[in-house]
Amino acid sequence: MHGIEVEGLSFLEAVLTGMTVCSVYTCLRVLRRIVRHAPAAIAAEDLFFWLATAFYMFVQIHHTTSGSIRWYFILGVVLGSIFFSCLSKIPGKLRKKLYAKRRGKFGENG
Repeated sequence: MHGIEVEGLSFLEAVLTGMTVCSVYTCLRVLRRIVRHAPAAIAAEDLFFWLATAFYMFVQIHHTTSGSIRWYFILGVVLGSIFFSCLSKIPGKLRKKLYAKRRGKFGENG
C-alpha cells in the first residue's frame, strides 16, 4: 500500500488512539467518583496518567508514521477523543429519559 491508503489507515489508528486515551481517563474519573481521593492522590494519578499517555502516544506515532508527527495523526487523536466523549454521554441520557418516563408512569398511578 502506498500514499493515501497508508495515511488513511494511520488516521484510523490515530482515531482509535484518541478513543483509547479518552476511555482510560473516563475510567479514572469513574474510579474517582466511586472512591474518594485526597488531592495528593489525584495529582499523582494525573501525573501517572499523563506520563503513560505520553509514552503510549509516542509508541503509536512511532508505529504508525515511523516517528514523524503528521497533522492527520494529531487530528485523528483529537477527533477520536471527541467521538468517544460524545459516545460515552449517550447511556447517561438514555438512563435519564427512561427514569423520567418511569417516574411519570408511577406518578400518575400512585
